[in-house]
Amino acid sequence: MYEDTERCVRAVQSKDARFDGWFFTAVLTTRIYCRPSCPVVAPKPHNMRFYPTAAAAQQAGFRACKRCRPDASPGSPAWDHRADVVARAMRLIGDGVVDREGVPGLAARLGYSPRQIQRHLQAEVGTGPLALARAQRAQTARLLIETTDLALTDVAFAAGFGSVRSFNDVVREVFALSPRELRARVRRGAATAGSGTVALRLPFRRPLCPDNLFGHLVATAVPGVEEWRDGAYRRTLRLPHGPGVVALRPAEDHVACELRLSDFRDLGAAIARCRRLLDLDADPIAVDEHLASDPALADEVAAAPGRRVPRSVDAEELAIRAVLGQQVSTAAAATHAGRLAALAGETVADPDGGLTHLFPSAETLSALPDDVFRLPAARIAALRGLAAALAARTIDLGPGADRAAAREQLQALPGLGPWTVEVIAMRGLGDPDAFLPGDLGVRLAAERLGLPASPAALVRRAEAWRPWRAYAVQYLWATGDHAVNRLPVTAA
Repeated sequence: MYEDTERCVRAVQSKDARFDGWFFTAVLTTRIYCRPSCPVVAPKPHNMRFYPTAAAAQQAGFRACKRCRPDASPGSPAWDHRADVVARAMRLIGDGVVDREGVPGLAARLGYSPRQIQRHLQAEVGTGPLALARAQRAQTARLLIETTDLALTDVAFAAGFGSVRSFNDVVREVFALSPRELRARVRRGAATAGSGTVALRLPFRRPLCPDNLFGHLVATAVPGVEEWRDGAYRRTLRLPHGPGVVALRPAEDHVACELRLSDFRDLGAAIARCRRLLDLDADPIAVDEHLASDPALADEVAAAPGRRVPRSVDAEELAIRAVLGQQVSTAAAATHAGRLAALAGETVADPDGGLTHLFPSAETLSALPDDVFRLPAARIAALRGLAAALAARTIDLGPGADRAAAREQLQALPGLGPWTVEVIAMRGLGDPDAFLPGDLGVRLAAERLGLPASPAALVRRAEAWRPWRAYAVQYLWATGDHAVNRLPVTAA
């Protein structure tokens, strides 16, 4: 969108928050870049320049606006939903791969050379992987400066900087304030989180319907791994440098997020995974306008606009749970998963609630004897085949996964039918067009709405909903009376 100058100018002049994260506006006279909804007086059009990412604006010599904080705007739906190499690279960078493995590691995950990745990103987003990772480090540093009591030296290394000098230089360049000045500003207006925790807001594009989003996560929660407590969905996190716990609470214009991390270097990855879990980078206006154009869905969209697809913080975990949930109730699937977590999951300390374990890794599950699963032989075989493939890394379900290739690899495994593969694609891989025509809830909803109930006929009818069929599934499920559609109201 950033190349459509006339449209961008109109969005800035109207201060349209729907386009926050879609592009960034840089002002030649002030050398500042803003989000489209910045409340300051709109600059003259001939003084505006537009960039697809905050990193590209920074690379061009602009600094972040202190008022609208464009570095903290919702992410672009383009990188969240697209399946091409640039989108896959952006998701991996957001997950911290460049900081942990460098550009060669990013390129290896995508099957390209470092030079090819540099060229693709430069052409599409106006800057390369190092500048994108640098911008993310700056934002992580700002969060740690403003929300924790960590010493600034510790903040520098936790945010991924190689030296205190580079930390100071980048923060001053990006925010026009030193780290000490940033901390002094926030101390004048707000208290920081306790030791070991980070409290922050996760922005999103309105509207957002929390009912099915949090309702689904809580209704399918694995005991010991997930819970609903004091109005928040809480769960354990398996992160690159150690375990963590997150509490996510829906609010009017943001999701309140409190992270307890064993290593602050995981902050960026944890935020990316929480945003992915709640589908916070979706564009609900575009999705709902498209789906509401179908009379069969128009009333459902109007009744509760802004439905998101409840996803996962760990696609491998989601895949294992999808196999456990084959042909059983939601409650039975959660019971099976909870028993495995208690038996084989790594223990986690949770002083604020009842979380006890990480969900077991694929490597751990593949080594367990058959008798611990208490499942039919065919499902044990399917579970073992999936766990072995994930442990051997012959199937990639991570943020940078090729969705088409992953689908083919999953379909080739014994015991994984179309329903399981599409659930993994929808909730694990984040495919916005994944569809479940054979799902019982979808078929019952189709009957209620006068749509074809047979899978083949429903697939043909659902062509009109592409490329947002995963969101259509959420509206179809919402026609039924099930706990996945209701926001919990009581404490765990």
